[in-house]
Amino acid sequence: MSENRPHVRILASTSAAKIISSELSRRRFLSFAAAAGATGLLAACSPGGATGTAPRATGGELESDLSIYTWGDYDAPDVLAAFTDELGPKITLDSFGSNEELISKLVAAKGTSGYDIVVPTGVFIPQMIENGLLSELNLDLIPNLEYMDPAFLGRAWDPQNAYSICKAWGTTGFVYDKTVITRELTTWADFLDAAQNEASGRMSVLDDPGDLTGAYFWANGIDWNTTDEDELAAAEDFLVNTLAPNIAAFDSYPGGSAIPQGTHVLMQSWNGDSRLGILESPDPDRWQWVFPGPETEIWMDNWAIAAGAPNPEAAHAFINYVLEPENSLAELDYIGYHTGATGIEQAAADAGLPMLDLVFFTPEQIDTMREGEVNEAQQRRVDIWNKTKAAAGA
Repeated sequence: MSENRPHVRILASTSAAKIISSELSRRRFLSFAAAAGATGLLAACSPGGATGTAPRATGGELESDLSIYTWGDYDAPDVLAAFTDELGPKITLDSFGSNEELISKLVAAKGTSGYDIVVPTGVFIPQMIENGLLSELNLDLIPNLEYMDPAFLGRAWDPQNAYSICKAWGTTGFVYDKTVITRELTTWADFLDAAQNEASGRMSVLDDPGDLTGAYFWANGIDWNTTDEDELAAAEDFLVNTLAPNIAAFDSYPGGSAIPQGTHVLMQSWNGDSRLGILESPDPDRWQWVFPGPETEIWMDNWAIAAGAPNPEAAHAFINYVLEPENSLAELDYIGYHTGATGIEQAAADAGLPMLDLVFFTPEQIDTMREGEVNEAQQRRVDIWNKTKAAAGA
């Protein structure tokens, strides 16, 4: 994102030669073992290590099938169905739970995964390119790229958009039940306080090392990318010994059930998932979404084509299709995240889409969003996460 635009500061890329040791946006290690597996596989894979690459799409006849490997419930069903009805390829969806899981499968397959489109988070793209896991895009076949806001193009991890195009970006906050927590919560310090009081035993955190530790660091005015051992030790002490006894669940998608069903009364959550849960609640006025201060995070996911994709023509056609303004708007409405399209905020308002304050953010809010970094403290954060889960009985 360009520095002079009032938009989010998207994750800066690291050296393409650096081994992936962390995930720096909303998705991180689901387990240390899974993460270590992905790291080891990628470390062992030399540049260009995938044995097969997709034939460059030429704009010829579309194949009959299209396989997409993406995050769970991250695509509007109506858009998928319309693509098949209009252009022909039948779509198969498969989902992963972390970038490490995605990378592990692609590295192990060595270009024979069978997937066409994949959806990595931006920080991983340089390493995926370096290790031959992605195919170069033929941008001539994606003319609808013209509908993307230039602020969401040319990111540091892929300056020419040669391998990736923004799918969506979002942030982290929390939701609480106003019938139980009757005071106003506005900060991460409020979140941690309510977790130990009104919401004790009925609260959840994201199943994510960065967001778990981030809540402590943000509440205490500490850089959430800190490598200072004293700060990390303080975070561990608080999370394991003070917060953990109050945690009922580690739930990365409370919008799917916990919010609509009222299972918990305080939930750390990503903005789009919060919006989904509140909209599906039988009593939406019961819930309050909080964009918390003083700081929080930002992430961005991207469309890309896997090396060895068996259906490259269909893959290009699909990416082009979802970039059409009406389809981009439908995606936004379904997933609850900004898709990066030019003018989409006004289009969403004109369409009367609900709860747009959970999709679009003010310049003042955006100024408090912080990206993650690859650094030597990642394993330490994972260890804290594991210890907190153990202490909570999760």
